Amino acid sequence: MHKLPILISIPHGGSLIPEALQNNIMISPFDVLEDSDAFTRDIYDIGDHAEYVIKSDIARAVIDLNRSVDQFPPEFPDGIIKSHTCYGKQIYKQGQSPGKDKTESLIQSYYVPYHTQIKNVLTQNPHIKLALDCHSMASVGPKYSKDREKKRPLMCLGNVWGKTCSAVMINQIAGHFCQSFGFQPTDIQINEPFSGGYITQTYGMGRIPWIQVEISRELYLTARYFDCQSLQMNINRLHELNHMFKMGLILYFQKTL
Repeated sequence: MHKLPILISIPHGGSLIPEALQNNIMISPFDVLEDSDAFTRDIYDIGDHAEYVIKSDIARAVIDLNRSVDQFPPEFPDGIIKSHTCYGKQIYKQGQSPGKDKTESLIQSYYVPYHTQIKNVLTQNPHIKLALDCHSMASVGPKYSKDREKKRPLMCLGNVWGKTCSAVMINQIAGHFCQSFGFQPTDIQINEPFSGGYITQTYGMGRIPWIQVEISRELYLTARYFDCQSLQMNINRLHELNHMFKMGLILYFQKTL
């Protein structure tokens, strides 16, 4: 099997709350899932079909791997260490948010290794032709987002408004995803509502083109596939989306390599 020459980054797919913080957290398991890009490791990890896949099991509510290392609350409530979820729910009990030592431990245990992997792959693997930073998005903009209450597309591809890959490349990939997912062209938008976060902006200015991929949770986190009481997901649906994602990439590289 020929591997696709891609690096796949999945920074928000985990739900792990470290044992040292479990008694400090006041949000529910559903809140943790809702704040994460739930099940994106299942959707985007195409295993040996990709040259390299980087993912983490840590919950985004605990530490955000797609933020600058100097973004802390209260100035940045949605920074690397958070005070509130993206739905405005307070994460920690009063006075029990991570102090300096726990914050540094989180950064060294999860943030540094993740970014070190990215840097090593980009500098040491000559086969990489494209990197994707992969996420999911609420189907409607949350209350605290810039597009609050606005219906979102089924997929968004971001290249930081042309800075991290060419318009030709991103539009070609969008076309192949339309084919593999069975989307209409209007179901995929470029740079709206997400043009690319910290990872895409930081690593996408070099020789390797980067694209941020966002898939709508409307495609899987609905009553048809997901039980919000038990937090159980229809695994067959995740397999379907994983196959569609993989096939879109295969179609693109069949046309370009």
